Amino acid sequence: MPNRLAQQTSPYLQQHANNPVDWHPWGEEALALARKEDKPLLVSIGYSACHWCHVMAHESFEDPAVAEVMNRLFVNVKVDREERPDLDQIYQLAHQVLAQRAGGWPLTVFLTPGQVPFYTGTYFPKEARYGLPGFPEVCERIAEVWRTKRPEIERQNSALVAALSRESEAAQPGSVSPRPIEAALADLKQNFDARNGGFGGAPKFPHPAELEFCLRRFAADGDRDALNMVVLTLEKMARGGIYDQVGGGFARYSVDAAWIIPHFEKMLYDNGPLLRLYADAWCVTGNDLFARVADETAGWLVREMQSPEGGYYSSLDADSEHQEGKFYVWDRDEVRSLLSADQYAVAAARYGLDAPPNFENRHWHLRVSRSLEEVASETGREPAECDSLLQSARARLFSARERRVRPGRDEKILSSWNALAIRGMARAGVVFEREEWIASAKRAFSFLRRTMWRDGALLATFKDGRAHLNAYLDDHAYLLAAALELAQAQFDPDLLLFARELGDTLIEKFEDRSSGGFYFIGQDHEPLIVRLKPVPDGAMPSGNGVAAFALQRLSLLLGEGRYGEAAERALAAHSAAMAEMPSAHASLLMALEEQLRPPRTIILRGSGEALRDWQRRLSRRYLPDTMTLALGERTGPLPQSLDKPLLPGVNAWVCQGVTCLPPVSDFDALAGLVSKTGQSG
Repeated sequence: MPNRLAQQTSPYLQQHANNPVDWHPWGEEALALARKEDKPLLVSIGYSACHWCHVMAHESFEDPAVAEVMNRLFVNVKVDREERPDLDQIYQLAHQVLAQRAGGWPLTVFLTPGQVPFYTGTYFPKEARYGLPGFPEVCERIAEVWRTKRPEIERQNSALVAALSRESEAAQPGSVSPRPIEAALADLKQNFDARNGGFGGAPKFPHPAELEFCLRRFAADGDRDALNMVVLTLEKMARGGIYDQVGGGFARYSVDAAWIIPHFEKMLYDNGPLLRLYADAWCVTGNDLFARVADETAGWLVREMQSPEGGYYSSLDADSEHQEGKFYVWDRDEVRSLLSADQYAVAAARYGLDAPPNFENRHWHLRVSRSLEEVASETGREPAECDSLLQSARARLFSARERRVRPGRDEKILSSWNALAIRGMARAGVVFEREEWIASAKRAFSFLRRTMWRDGALLATFKDGRAHLNAYLDDHAYLLAAALELAQAQFDPDLLLFARELGDTLIEKFEDRSSGGFYFIGQDHEPLIVRLKPVPDGAMPSGNGVAAFALQRLSLLLGEGRYGEAAERALAAHSAAMAEMPSAHASLLMALEEQLRPPRTIILRGSGEALRDWQRRLSRRYLPDTMTLALGERTGPLPQSLDKPLLPGVNAWVCQGVTCLPPVSDFDALAGLVSKTGQSG
């Protein structure tokens, strides 16, 4: 008999619907049952693309004997951390406090009926190994502690809740200064891997927010070291195994420091920001590799991740046929059989097939092992011929790979992750003049407005015709930033009207009215043991940072100071955090940059090909502190701050903050006004 997870929207929960474990989704039913039976809750948090989540499921949750222990001792709850990041944040933080080490997934948490954790762990094997106790043994031991040491648990719970509450309290608001910006760049330079790119060692994550911050520093100050950090990292990633050399798109992270072998899951939330970053880096460098990666990543997003309804799916699994990476890795003889002799000669040299296997000592995961010029030299061919042979070889490999058993695809549609992808697709579409990418972003945005926006409230997740769960800070902040990006790609005053609604909701539901900054959950959210206010960037940018950044820009576009004032309060509230750990707060620091020096707005009026030409020429420049709105000949209602008169030809109004210069009717004169160190022209 399926358990209670069969009707849930989460594919991760549905994966566990036929377990012998009597799983509950998180909710009042499970909490009430725990109170009634005076049992602890065993909460298992994971996500559908998680390899070790699958391992623990196959070992323990599918085993009737283990399930019997769990069902006898606990009320068992499955949580999808992607649908419920509120719960994941609380219990990951609790794990750090209780276990004094970082968490991960699966996260295994034992809670009192009052939701307070008293023991936490991550993956447990079914039988003792890896220095870990067996999971049934853990369950019996925890149940014994619950029966015999209740006073100790209650004392620990009080201390833990107090510690978690302190995490959500902002320090005394302080004054803002540029010092954290300078310190963050120095920290990133200190932590930069000058050989492989990226920050730190293995495992290595892309960190797009930090790289964007570095690129903006080059644009602002001409810091060549900051630019070189970005360029080297993006080149190394694009040539490594973290990038899918056959089908495009990036995996979540590399298990090694050189980007060679990834953890093979592909997440929407990585690829949207990376697409945007590669487009911006191309504006600065003109690097053909960055253009190719943007093209292939956008192609992957549209081809494999966009639903017929318009929204983008969440992720692709690391596993297929219960083996991590099986869909992506190759046997050398298989590649040889698929390609002509000439194709194989260049592909083997290019992708390292002439070297020993690099995955589990028997397979090859493709990475760029040699440059095109090196391949040409080794094979005695011209570079152009090698490139042609490589393209045809990749097409054959892609076709063959499409016949394999595909990794599972998590087809839930998350507002926050979609907003990151929309922002990336819109920006890349403008930079590379790809109308189809902008159209893809608009379809996703329209889907969110049509499906996830209900009576002035945003919902977090959608699948199988059902949208539900109150949206979080990240959903609102990211979607506001995406609306402003789309308005620059193809202006529509309706985008600004919706942005206004999002800005109002952000302030009304999420702002800490007393101390500044934004809580992760809204005022109308279900009661949890603590209301956190997350500040540093993680795998995704900080909701507080993106909210402050987008609200400041919204304030300028609409000419309404209340949005900027909320952003100012957030930056003041988090000034101590930025000063203490500057490089952990890249998103907030980018908002701080724009508070210290308000961004510029370029308003274009005119029509026809001449207007499009101005827009195209501006789009090729990296102007991170500039918003460009091509209003054309629009005469409908516009915010007073944008309502500039129609004059003959094409005209541009350049506004710094709230001060606008006289109109400019010559593009070269406009280019002189907006020229910056950080673009190639």
